Amino acid sequence: MMNKIIIFLFATFLLSCQAKDTKSWEQMNASKANAKEAFNDAKYGMFIHWGLYSIPAGTWKGKKMEELRGPRVAEWIQYGAQIPRNEYAQLAQEFNPTEFDADAIAKLAYDAGMKYLVITSKHHDGFAMYDSKVSEYDIMDASPYQKDIVQELYDACKKYGIDFGLYYSHNIDWMDGNDCGYEELVASGLPISDRAKRKAGMNSWDPSPNTFTEYLESKAYPQVKEILTKFPDMTTLWYDYDRYITPEQSMNFYQLAYDLQPNMLVNSRVGHDLGDFDIPGDNKIPEDHLSITKPWQTVGTTNNSWGYKSYDDDWKSVKELLFWLTEIVSKGGNYMLNIGPKASGEVPQESIDNLLEVGKWLKVNGEAIYNTRKWEVTHEGPTKLDMSGTHTRAAEGFKAEFTSEDFWFTQKDNNLYLIAFEYPEDKILVKSLTKDAVGEVKNLQLLGSETKLKWKQTNEGLEVTIGGEKINPNGYSLKVSL
Repeated sequence: MMNKIIIFLFATFLLSCQAKDTKSWEQMNASKANAKEAFNDAKYGMFIHWGLYSIPAGTWKGKKMEELRGPRVAEWIQYGAQIPRNEYAQLAQEFNPTEFDADAIAKLAYDAGMKYLVITSKHHDGFAMYDSKVSEYDIMDASPYQKDIVQELYDACKKYGIDFGLYYSHNIDWMDGNDCGYEELVASGLPISDRAKRKAGMNSWDPSPNTFTEYLESKAYPQVKEILTKFPDMTTLWYDYDRYITPEQSMNFYQLAYDLQPNMLVNSRVGHDLGDFDIPGDNKIPEDHLSITKPWQTVGTTNNSWGYKSYDDDWKSVKELLFWLTEIVSKGGNYMLNIGPKASGEVPQESIDNLLEVGKWLKVNGEAIYNTRKWEVTHEGPTKLDMSGTHTRAAEGFKAEFTSEDFWFTQKDNNLYLIAFEYPEDKILVKSLTKDAVGEVKNLQLLGSETKLKWKQTNEGLEVTIGGEKINPNGYSLKVSL
């Protein structure tokens, strides 16, 4: 009798697993329609890269990132300097960010006009910034700082009405991830991309003794379950680096997220085209945005590094940040802008100042950004910029000189929005807004102003007298009712 019961229970378990697997990725993805709309409405959020790498801050034993191998961004210091696992782990004993203020950071996001926040729960170094019961290599067990940073930010975001999400490095873990799965990928017989063949990102200098599968089963999968249980009602789970992961492993990570938080969106770096939204690249604006069929998000830095880099003073100006936001939104995307706190927990003042100025602009012009969608024309004017990635921006800087003839467009309901960064001396001519193109303009409003504007539509476009009113020094927006 007991054997029959055991067989029955085992058969029931198998049936439940099969029933669970019958829901395809397409079905799971399609069920998130409302979450995708909310994502497209939000437009602007805060990314936070923070961990042990904020202590060396881009320099190891006298050598800067630029003298080391690999990416020049500070959070890759362990890889760049090939720091042995145990030596790097000793940084945890120094990590005591007593100046960290979760409330101040959530308020900064709120005042900056950001609608959501995503922080690194575990980056490539394998160190967890929350109280993990899966691994003792975390903020509570390995450092003198006895507070759960992620929990405090989660609570603070609730207070300010900021949606919450987490970053988790699932493929790369330089402490426990062995070779990131490269040998297992080779053994599987699956195609290997040229990027994977270069073996970039894996720990080849001091790999952990376990296998990659053992890392997945004992750390990665359990920690993902842990954070999704510990922090409910998240809007996004942001996986990172999928170079050596198999389709089955990507599906496991996606399924984990769906089972525990079915309305949460997963990004494309889960791997194998299984994300709910795409990431064109770091500090990259896609040239052909119309080819992207999913919601998409560009992630960007306030200087050129994600983690705090003590000597990186190439801060993006307020107007540059506004350009990134507006260019991305005009193409139908979403912008997540990063801050990298110092080891002390302080946010660099340059980040704070610039974000607050963007927030002031959004208080006046946010209607032209939030809840909008792309129009058939994204930009009109002489300024053309190619934003092709972090390295390009770091090497070439930002050379744009906006003119009063540069306009970006968004739309909402029966309204078009026109965004400009430079005021004219008197009049503007918007060539895209002829009667043939958009029909008759019914009304026109300068956002943030009650002044009635003088305007007329001609065969050449919409001519508007802006006058001398400058509500915000960084530009203005017009609401065009059709």
